[in-house]
Amino acid sequence: MQIDLSNQTALVTGGAIGIGREVALALARAGADVALTYRSHDGDAVAREIVDLGRRSVAYEMDATDSAEVDRVVDAAAAALGGKIDILVNNAGGLVGRVPVAEMSDQHWRQVVDVNLSSTFYCSRAVLRHMPDGGRIVNISSLAGRNGGGPGAAAYGAAKAGVHGLTRGLAKEVGPRGITVNAVAPGLILDTPFHPTFTPEEQQQQTIAATPLRRAGYPADVAGAVLYLASELGSFCTGAVIDLNGGTYFS
Repeated sequence: MQIDLSNQTALVTGGAIGIGREVALALARAGADVALTYRSHDGDAVAREIVDLGRRSVAYEMDATDSAEVDRVVDAAAAALGGKIDILVNNAGGLVGRVPVAEMSDQHWRQVVDVNLSSTFYCSRAVLRHMPDGGRIVNISSLAGRNGGGPGAAAYGAAKAGVHGLTRGLAKEVGPRGITVNAVAPGLILDTPFHPTFTPEEQQQQTIAATPLRRAGYPADVAGAVLYLASELGSFCTGAVIDLNGGTYFS
């Protein structure tokens, strides 16, 4: 069955680069009009690529940890997409830095939780005001939410585990409206800014060697899972966390 998202609208946070960019383009290729937000990388180029595919697209700079700003941007995105948002992909997030708990400041803890968990809450709350019955919410989490993360990533792992709890709680709340809420938890995904910044090459190769599929993942692998969850194919899947790590970790 071919995935057809014609007449659907989507919002992808953190959509300018890496996983977010590939997800936004995949949704557009399937027929959706796509708005995206960005923070550190300009999203206008991705929006132009989507327009070149024949779909509507707008890009907004947004701090996903600022609830008032999230509300403003989501309202603008919904208006630009015709008054509704059928699909939300909460992709904004990041490790921020590797800091052992014994050395961690309150500020670092709060920043990591806000960037990864509070942002998911703020964006979901804002979009639900514009989401019709039968909508889709997909949260991009991490393997760290399952196994606690690598060295110095306890705060990140805790925040992503919180995303899993939020995913399940929200799925119960909005299920009667036919809205599904799921998470995708990627492992080692290359061609993103994440691992070149935070994971040494030697450690990347060790992870690949320990992976049953003997390869890293790529943004297109994550986009495929998102497409399934965003489409009618995933209409009976909600409250789930899809592990996407090549077999590195079996939940």
